[in-house]
Amino acid sequence: MSYAANIDQFAPIARFALNAALPVPEEVLARTAVLLIDTLGVAAGAASLDAGRIARDFVYDFHGAAREDHRATLLFDGRRCAMPGAAWALATQLDNLDAHDGLNATKGHIGCALVPALFAFAEARPGLTGRQALTALAMGYEVAARAAVALHATVSDYHTSGAWNALGVAALGAHLRGDTADVLRHALGIAEYHGPRSQMMREIANPTMLHDGSGMGALVGVSSLLQAERGFTGGPAITVEGANVAPVWADLGHDWTVMRNYIKPYPICRWAHGALECLRMLVEEEGVRPEEIEALEVATFAQSAALFPGMPETTSEAQYSLGFALAAYLVHGRLGPTEITGAALRDPRVAEMHAGITVREEPRHSARFPEGRWSDVTVRLRDGRVVRSGDCNARGGPEAPMPEADIRAKLSVMAGGALSEARIGALWEMHERLLDHGAKFSQLAGLVYPEPDRP
Repeated sequence: MSYAANIDQFAPIARFALNAALPVPEEVLARTAVLLIDTLGVAAGAASLDAGRIARDFVYDFHGAAREDHRATLLFDGRRCAMPGAAWALATQLDNLDAHDGLNATKGHIGCALVPALFAFAEARPGLTGRQALTALAMGYEVAARAAVALHATVSDYHTSGAWNALGVAALGAHLRGDTADVLRHALGIAEYHGPRSQMMREIANPTMLHDGSGMGALVGVSSLLQAERGFTGGPAITVEGANVAPVWADLGHDWTVMRNYIKPYPICRWAHGALECLRMLVEEEGVRPEEIEALEVATFAQSAALFPGMPETTSEAQYSLGFALAAYLVHGRLGPTEITGAALRDPRVAEMHAGITVREEPRHSARFPEGRWSDVTVRLRDGRVVRSGDCNARGGPEAPMPEADIRAKLSVMAGGALSEARIGALWEMHERLLDHGAKFSQLAGLVYPEPDRP
């Protein structure tokens, strides 16, 4: 990787990121609004997880701010702490329920860091409109996506999303706070330098609450901007200004990558979703009954085949386990927070189904990664019949979009343990109301604080 920088390359990126009147196409704003509400539904579902509770308690105890205007409210909690801590806590909470959106080209996730940062920064701007918030969020998606592609193209290690979504967070904050190009340049450089370039495959092999590093990405991104505003220097970001990554940024403002972000049907690592789609089709469309299954073989891409192989003991392990995801889906008929937590991890029916599942790498599927998440499934039934799914790609992206009704149903599945159905309905309506001229972002914020009518 070359560390030579070209500051002239940065100028159009700064103009894009800092333009308060950025002309975002209407369809992009609408898609961004859906991604925002979907992410908040996942955050609600993750509020009761141990990781979310620990994160919120930690920042309340250790991330205090002396000045009131430097604080932000912890969503689904109500307590307040310093802005970087609030972003870290919610991003960590989100990261530990693996149902948030992503982009194939990044091999990771964007919204789970950007949305927490949006709320942390927006609280100091009570007059912020919904369209302004969506504009800032869409811009952040674009910066983060290109930072991801640039980093993957220039380093040899496979790093977590926090390494690059930190840059999107810094850009989002600079946009909302009306910062200068010089502040943005140093904020991106600091974020790149301190972004958690952590070992993704270590976490895959040994699942923990670290997940995809997006909590630290949010913390670093917010902190980097606030430091740069005070004169701390750190530019340039080589993934932004390096000559060898110039083509990655050349289409900024023309190609809106946010339109290719996928929405996950299940709170399971995306690498398992191709096989899950094969199984869903066999059960829902081919009439295969789970109780008829004697054995199941999955052929998938190398990264998917490397997912946690055993029966999980924790929610973290469950979300990185291909075999468990398939077995749990067959036993319960769905996959939501309930199916990957608590007693569901010790369900003997799931364990029995899991014992009959084998996984192998298939080179043709590996060749299509990361553009796709392909798998195929072969099922042997108890009567001796063999049923094959054929090749299936993961659902939820532009190649196989989730219908809006399915996205709405997912919101209830994810948030049902934390929010009343009335509150969930109001949350869903915000994906259209935010687009109304004059609608305030605070209307949405009011829906993600604790409900007075729930314990």
